Amino acid sequence: MAADTKDSNISKLELHNLPGGPHTFELAMKFCYGMNFEITPANVAHLRCAAEYLEMTEDYTEENLIERTEVYLNDVVVQSLEKSVEVLSTCEMLTSIAEEVGIPSRCIEAIAINACKEQLASGLSRLDCDGESTELKSGCIEWWIEDLSVLKIGYYQRVICAMESVGVRPDSIVASLMHYAQASLKGIGKCQIWNPAKAKPRPILDENDQSRIMEALVSLMPTGKSSFVPLNFLFGMLRMAIMLDATIACRLELERRIAFRLEMVSLDDLLIPSVPSGDSLFDVDTVHRILVNFLQRIEEEENVECGYESEGLGSPGHGSLLKVGKLIDAYLAEIAPDPYLSLQKFIAMIEILPDYARVIDDGLYRAIDIYLKAHPILSEHDCKKLCKFIDCQKLSQEACNHAAQNDRLPVQMTVRVLYFEQLRLKSTLSGSSGDGFLSQRTSSGVPSAAMSPRDNYASLRRENRELKLEISRMRVRLSELEKEQMYMKQGMVVKSGNGKTFFTSLSRGIGRIGIFGSPAGGRTQKSSRKSRGSDGKPGRSRRHSVS
Repeated sequence: MAADTKDSNISKLELHNLPGGPHTFELAMKFCYGMNFEITPANVAHLRCAAEYLEMTEDYTEENLIERTEVYLNDVVVQSLEKSVEVLSTCEMLTSIAEEVGIPSRCIEAIAINACKEQLASGLSRLDCDGESTELKSGCIEWWIEDLSVLKIGYYQRVICAMESVGVRPDSIVASLMHYAQASLKGIGKCQIWNPAKAKPRPILDENDQSRIMEALVSLMPTGKSSFVPLNFLFGMLRMAIMLDATIACRLELERRIAFRLEMVSLDDLLIPSVPSGDSLFDVDTVHRILVNFLQRIEEEENVECGYESEGLGSPGHGSLLKVGKLIDAYLAEIAPDPYLSLQKFIAMIEILPDYARVIDDGLYRAIDIYLKAHPILSEHDCKKLCKFIDCQKLSQEACNHAAQNDRLPVQMTVRVLYFEQLRLKSTLSGSSGDGFLSQRTSSGVPSAAMSPRDNYASLRRENRELKLEISRMRVRLSELEKEQMYMKQGMVVKSGNGKTFFTSLSRGIGRIGIFGSPAGGRTQKSSRKSRGSDGKPGRSRRHSVS
C-alpha cells in the first residue's frame, strides 16, 4: 500500500473494514514481531480473515499467519463439535471474507459429522441409561442440543440441513428445534416444550426477527412419519405464528401437521385465543381448517384401502373419526357461550363433520343448547336452522328427557323428540329390537344396477358403515333399556305387597322414563311444556339443564 501510493511523503495508512477490528490487528502485529499469544476458538476465525485481508501468505515467509490458523482449524476445531460451534458463532460478526475462505462451511460440516458420530456412540449410552430418569437419559445423549442454541438462525438452519443430510436422528433434530425455539421466541417457553432451567437467556428480538425464526424452524421440521413433533410444541408454534402474523405457508404447514394427529389432541389445545382484531374470543377459523385437513386425510386413507371389510366402524380411520367427533362436540360446547361467536361459524363447525362421525348426538345437543342459552336473541328461523343438525334418533334417554322439557328449543324439535320417544316406547313394550328403525335407515341404500362399479362400491361401503353405526347405537339403547327393566322389576317387587296389579307396577316403571309422566309419578302433565309451581308462577325447579 505504501509502494502504490502517489505521495512519497506519506506518514499514515488507513486499513478499512479489517476483519476483527483493532484487537485482531494487534494480534497480527504481535505475530509479525515474534511476540507470543494463544490462538483460541474465540479468535481463530478473526485471525484467519485478517491474515487473508493483510495477504500474510507463504510468499513472504514460511508458516505465516494464514498457514498457522489453517493448521489450528484443521487439527483442533473441526475435530470437536463444541469448538466448531464456538468458531461458527464468531463468524456471524465477520464480513463476507469468512465465506470466501470457507470457515463457516467447514465448521458446519464438522458439526454434522461429529453429531452423527455422537449418534452412533449413543447406542451404548442408551443402554447405560436404561432405568434412569428421562431427564438424565436426554442429558447424557444429546448434550450438543444446548450448544446449537447460541447460533443465529442463518447458520443454525444450515447446520440442521447438514445434519439431516448425514443421517442424524429425526428425534434429535426435533429436540434441537424445540430447544432453539424456546431460547429464541418469546412466550414459547410457556408450553414447557423443554427444560426451562437449561434455556440460555437471549436478547429480546423484534417481531420481524421472531417471525423469520418461526418460519425457518417450521421449514426445518422433519417430514418423515416416524419423526413426530410433539403436539404441544406444534400448538405453541401455531399460537406464535398467529401472534407474529407469520406467512400463510408457515401457518398452513403447522395446521397440516396437527391435522395428521387430530385424534390425539386435547380440548385445551384447540382453545386458541383469537387475535385482538378477531370477531370472537376463539380462533374458530384455524380449528375449522385443521378439521378440513383431517377429513381430507381420512378420505385419502379410505381411498387407498381395498376390500369391503377394511371399511366401517372397525377401521382405524373411522375410529379416529369417532374420537374427533367427540372432541369437536366438546369444543363446540366450550366456544358456545362466546357472545361474539356468529351463527355461521358455529354451524360451519357442526356441518363439516359427516353423520357417521357421531354414534350419539348428546354432545352436539348439549353444545347447541348452550349456544341457544348464550344467544337468546336468535330468531325462530335461526333456532330451527341450528336444531336441524340434531338427529333425534341418536339422542340418549337422558338427553331426550331434557329436550322434551327444554323451552329454548323450537316446538317442531320438541315434537320430533316426543314422537321418536313414543316409537321407542312402543317398540320396547312390544318386545321389538328396533329392526323397524334399522330397515327404515337402510332400505334407501340399495345400490342400483345402473351405477358404475366405483359408485356401487362407494355406496356399499357407505351402507356398511351406517349398518355398523346402527348396531353401535342399538347397543347403547339396549344398555339403557336393561337399566329401565331393572328399575321396573324393583318397582314390581316393592308394590306387590300392597295389592298392586302387574300392569299398575308396569305403568309406574314406564313413568320412571319421564317422557310423558311427571317426575312425581302417576299424575299426567298437560301437553304444554311449561309447568307451574305451587304459587302459580312458572317454575323450573324440576328441570335440570345439560349445560
